Amino acid sequence: MARVIGVANQKGGVGKTTSAINLAASLAVLEFRTLLVDADPQANSTSGVGFDLHNVQTSLYDCMVSSTPMKDVILKSEIPNLDIIPSHIDLVGAEIEMINYPNRESVLKSLLEPVKELYDFIIIDCSPSLGLITVNALTAADSVMVPVQAEFFALEGLGKLLNTIKIVQSRLNPDLVIEGILMTMYDGRLRLCNQVVNEVRKHFDEMVFDTIIHRNARISEAPSVGKPVILYDGQSKGAVNYLNLAKEILQKNDMTKIKQEERILE
Repeated sequence: MARVIGVANQKGGVGKTTSAINLAASLAVLEFRTLLVDADPQANSTSGVGFDLHNVQTSLYDCMVSSTPMKDVILKSEIPNLDIIPSHIDLVGAEIEMINYPNRESVLKSLLEPVKELYDFIIIDCSPSLGLITVNALTAADSVMVPVQAEFFALEGLGKLLNTIKIVQSRLNPDLVIEGILMTMYDGRLRLCNQVVNEVRKHFDEMVFDTIIHRNARISEAPSVGKPVILYDGQSKGAVNYLNLAKEILQKNDMTKIKQEERILE
């Protein structure tokens, strides 16, 4: 049964989609069956793994508004073990169309249920807002990963998001936990970056991942050719950072043993 991880931060430009794509790709490379769900109307995760948005026939919008089964929407990426539920700009209107739905906060959870047994991980790339689609993602998730840019205003938006997570925990998904806070766009040469990382660690302690995502040209270039960084340049610092993040998540959830046992059985 898949572990569902939402990647969320209502603050734009913090590396949320980049982290969702590259974490999903890294887990797939480590031989875990992974589904990336693009729940952002900008559909950057969809194009970031190599799909032309003009050729996408059905998307998450059809699942959420027309109850199209997820199995009918899943696309296989060029990375073995990595599938995607694509997004579409129409998803912007889904929140209004779903307003009168019974259990409207749990639509995504119900849709994911039949496909959970097909995967080890489901990674949801949330939209940069705290609207109904993001609430759906948090309701469907087992845990949430929060990317935070190593810059001055990093802590400002974090409080709002953690507040939303608390509300979802109390009303909709009591089992939701924080997978971890991920520091992104880190430049070790800048004193400010180091101060922000220390500050976040001081406030949130064990909630912060040991892995830090460094500023890396290869990470920025990879989406322009529709590839995760591990496929674009597997030797780059960015690819190594995201592989380390995937390994840290596996260790945290005691899942490294599972894969070793499977290999022994084979």
